[in-house]
Amino acid sequence: MRIGRTWAMLLKELRHISRDPRSLGMALVLPLFLMLLFGYALNLDLDRIPTMIYDADRTPESRALIQNFEGSRFFDVRGVTDNYRDIENAIDRNQVLLGIAIPPDYARTLGGAGHAEVQFLADGSDSNTASIALGYAETVVQTYGFQLRTRGQQQLAGFTPQIPVEARIRIWYNETVESKNFVVPGLIAVILMVISSLPTALTIAREWEMGAMEQLMSTPLRPAEMILGKMGAYFVVGAIDTIISVAVAIYVFKVPFRGDMALLAGSAAIFLCGAMCWGLLLSSIAKSQFMAFQMGMVSSFLPAFLLSGFIYLIENMPAAIQVMTRMIPARYFVTLVRSIFQKGVGLEVLWPELAFLSGFSLIVLILSTLAMRKKMGM
Repeated sequence: MRIGRTWAMLLKELRHISRDPRSLGMALVLPLFLMLLFGYALNLDLDRIPTMIYDADRTPESRALIQNFEGSRFFDVRGVTDNYRDIENAIDRNQVLLGIAIPPDYARTLGGAGHAEVQFLADGSDSNTASIALGYAETVVQTYGFQLRTRGQQQLAGFTPQIPVEARIRIWYNETVESKNFVVPGLIAVILMVISSLPTALTIAREWEMGAMEQLMSTPLRPAEMILGKMGAYFVVGAIDTIISVAVAIYVFKVPFRGDMALLAGSAAIFLCGAMCWGLLLSSIAKSQFMAFQMGMVSSFLPAFLLSGFIYLIENMPAAIQVMTRMIPARYFVTLVRSIFQKGVGLEVLWPELAFLSGFSLIVLILSTLAMRKKMGM
């Protein structure tokens, strides 16, 4: 293998990319578009829960409880009704997610040191959202009930009861508990996987369809030189996309960056090489651009989005699926990016993920070279 021929192939591919301004513009604009789209759309914070309240007690205490819900940023009280039917209709029409029913004897029971009950009616179609909403509502009711009972006991006994246990919460890494600090770094890995593997998956298949591959085969160019040259050209585009994605995460979404930028750059470079070699391997196997695109989508975007831990916790997946995720490079890069962004850890913690990505890149490079050699009859 000669560096000169590899460099010539790289320059040839860069000229080809630059001659198609629409594809080049799409390659550079797509990361920005996807970062903004998914960064704002994939919001896991549950705020302003649509709520309707049935107040059967109609006392100052029950009205104060309603005001607590109205004053909370987690609830959006759409109305107060005098029957259950209105709540059921609102839930059926997807107008509210949560219904709260205050019983007729709420104030009397709670003031008498009894056990007052408040009924929650939740739309359980989305079990995760319903569980979170019920947890928020229960916290509001219990906090207000404790305050009301404490005030009553203080009036009777003349002293303020003390809480036996005081919980002090300290949150590490994501102090503001905002989902964007979790979603956006993982989104960088998903975007880089897509923009790296799909364009390279089309490049060799396009050469065969256009008849340019026969001309390349008549030159002294070797399969390894062709693979490295094409990968180098798209690596330049991928590096620019990486800079765009990281800049958007830090300066647009204000995600805290606590790690080493050099470690992030090196990790991204290794990941890009592996993803591009995977795309070149698919392009060497496929007989057409359509087939290469389909294979690229199935093997890059879908696993990176669904099985990398980007959205869904791998620990909650079935055991067989968890084993399958160990073969997905995006899983390891998601861990790398999130750990560097949020925790600021270094190689002493992240070396297993880097070792896997390095091994994956090397293996896929060898396989793509062998596949190209076989296809070229060398």
